[in-house]
Amino acid sequence: MPSPPRIPHSALTWSLRTQTLSFENGPAVMGIVNVTPDSFSDGGKHDSTEAAIAHALRLIGDGASILDIGGESTRPYSDPVGERDELDRIVPVIEGLVERMKEPSVRSVPISVDTSKAAVAQAAIDAGAEIINDVTGLEGDPKMLAVAVRSKVGICAMHMQGTPQTMQDDPKYEDVIEDIYRYLTDRQTQLLDAGIDPSKICLDPGIGFGKTHSHNIELIQNASRFVDLGCPILVGHSRKGFIGKLLGDKNADRDIGTLILSLLLAQQGVHVIRVHEVASTVEALKVACGLAGSFV
Repeated sequence: MPSPPRIPHSALTWSLRTQTLSFENGPAVMGIVNVTPDSFSDGGKHDSTEAAIAHALRLIGDGASILDIGGESTRPYSDPVGERDELDRIVPVIEGLVERMKEPSVRSVPISVDTSKAAVAQAAIDAGAEIINDVTGLEGDPKMLAVAVRSKVGICAMHMQGTPQTMQDDPKYEDVIEDIYRYLTDRQTQLLDAGIDPSKICLDPGIGFGKTHSHNIELIQNASRFVDLGCPILVGHSRKGFIGKLLGDKNADRDIGTLILSLLLAQQGVHVIRVHEVASTVEALKVACGLAGSFV
């Protein structure tokens, strides 16, 4: 990497419900645990409680700093999942992981719940989750903000144009970078006005959520623009379709492409890298950060 990744002093930490994540030594790697039958990359692989817990423990062993557990696919044109089904999928996994992380041999890491339903978020928090990761920017459920304020969890608010059922129907922007920057700035202000502590807020430009192939490329190339918001920035690009398009083969393995983009994002100062393949990402970031020197 030609220059040290740049992380502004104001965003060196992210305050969660009971703990604080530090980015002084580099980005945090968020490992994806999809407890779903229909997620675009790994749907059905970990859709039982036992399989999901085993996968999450592997990700911890691989070096994940956060586990992001979701029970509803948000891939384009996915079908919505009922509240009861989502609860049944994720709450036993979170409860099981919290118990396993009490064991001396298991490293304890914060759990994030990937949901846009307030009742699911609250149940996940009651089970031990530290973060709400909401693809609707905490706008999809009018009760979500109250849950976030009351529970004092870390939150990640993402930009999405439309809904998973409509977001890829010809998305348009005047200027994709500045339009999303403006949305995230406005949403950050709204969250603060609602009573969210500024140290709790993380923002996500939403790669693949209401964006064309060229929009996704622009977002990757200009990720440092969002770092200027002064709070932690999360990017979830892992195995997404635009990587297959860049490779010229939609059926190609996308993990190497994902890894290259992870390094580009880290170089631009992105704080949280959300991926399926954790081990290689952690190793690559260690080497890159070691070559680049200290974070500034």
